[in-house]
Amino acid sequence: MAYCSRSCGRCNHERRSGFMKWLCNFLKGPKPGEPNRRRPQVTAGEEEDALWHQRPVRPKNDPPRNDNEELDRAIAESLAEDVKPPKEKNHKGDNNDENLARAIQDSLNMNPYTPYNPYAPSQAQPRGHRVCGGCKHEIGHGHYLSCMGIYWHPQCFRCISCGHPIRETEFTLLGTDPYHKLCYKELHHPKCDVCLQFIPTNRCGLIEYRAHPFWGQKYCPLHEHDRTPRCCSCEKMEPRNTKYMSLGDGRSLCMECLGSAVMDTGECQPLYHSIRDYYEGMNMKLDQQIPMLLVERQALNEAMEGESRGPHHMPETRGLCLSEEQTVSSILRRPRIGGNRLLDMRTQSQKLTRRCEVTAILVLYGLPRLLTGSILAHELMHGWLRLKGYRDLKAEVEEGICQVMSYLWLESEILPSSSRHAQPSSSYASSSYSSYPPTSSKKGGISHTEKKLGEFFMHQIANDTSTAYGDGFRTAYAAVNKYGLRQTLNHIRLTGGFPV
Repeated sequence: MAYCSRSCGRCNHERRSGFMKWLCNFLKGPKPGEPNRRRPQVTAGEEEDALWHQRPVRPKNDPPRNDNEELDRAIAESLAEDVKPPKEKNHKGDNNDENLARAIQDSLNMNPYTPYNPYAPSQAQPRGHRVCGGCKHEIGHGHYLSCMGIYWHPQCFRCISCGHPIRETEFTLLGTDPYHKLCYKELHHPKCDVCLQFIPTNRCGLIEYRAHPFWGQKYCPLHEHDRTPRCCSCEKMEPRNTKYMSLGDGRSLCMECLGSAVMDTGECQPLYHSIRDYYEGMNMKLDQQIPMLLVERQALNEAMEGESRGPHHMPETRGLCLSEEQTVSSILRRPRIGGNRLLDMRTQSQKLTRRCEVTAILVLYGLPRLLTGSILAHELMHGWLRLKGYRDLKAEVEEGICQVMSYLWLESEILPSSSRHAQPSSSYASSSYSSYPPTSSKKGGISHTEKKLGEFFMHQIANDTSTAYGDGFRTAYAAVNKYGLRQTLNHIRLTGGFPV
């Protein structure tokens, strides 16, 4: 009985395995390339010589087959599987279960009797699952657009900039905001402030441009080499829709700087005297009357060649404290403006004789008032050092302390007295300097444009890269800030250097 029980159990297992194999084949459907025909049927009860025969083909006009016919065929195949020899059967139940699971999964993914259409509309999802990124309402059944996890009604997919629908296949998405490519470029692609065109990309496909460190003016790199005029005062490049004033000596002046430009020696005298008063208010009175002349570029360069003392600020010197006797041509009368040129400039030759350590102070004409004043403050400090007996100073020491005086004067012009007292530079000078009022020679104060220019000139002094003027200023600035101006000058007289 035990043997019979095992035999029946094996028979039941074989029948179950045969049925599972049929179910797998039924779910998978015909193999690729195999015609979808009815499978042959086997007659049960035979073993090795079982007779296989094909059912006769039903005519086309026959009625449809009964649904139970598929089940009959399945039972027949299962019985045929049962009568096969045991050596041909696979008794691995795990493989049958795995095949069954794979067949069920394949049947869920794709129906083998239905061709796949990639352009078929996606199955509708429950209402409320998608919210339009434009109108913020739910997207129900129907057409919609999708990008980066955001959905839109077709009529709501509009450019944030122009408000028109986006129908192109290429567009720009900034966060959740769609743009036409041209609209986005117009808003966010940088434009050149000189040629007013979109800044092109370089060979690597990157947007490359230059920008002024103070003004932030952006421009194409090629404008540095195409002779685009640059203001000799504020260093801004000339835009294509603006004309700069030509000073006739290779220099150009923008309209903002031209508004406060000092053009002749007589016009500069009030400014010169106010700076002398500034020195006197700091207990640094100049005992000698040093002549001051406003000169052209060529005259300044010729005087610089005849001057034995140096160094001179490069790439261009805009002021000079003369110690030698020379004949200099100065500007006698303010030139007339005609279009974008200066006309009727009158000059006068003047022989400068040496009566003391300083012969004269020369300043380049055509510069804004604050820049002219800062140059005068610098050159007057050279004169003060020579008249007070400061001899053979190193360039970094002499130019550095002169730049400090120029910086302090600019600060007194553009900052209110309350702000100046809060600055570290308020400890630069003696107590008389701290209470000294601003020396603006312009009635009614200065405009916002002129104040911005003054801040730029201070920025130039503080960020100069030269050894004598830049490094010298920063060292002198730190010494005066720590010890005060009077003690720093005394230390320079004794040691020839700055206190540490």
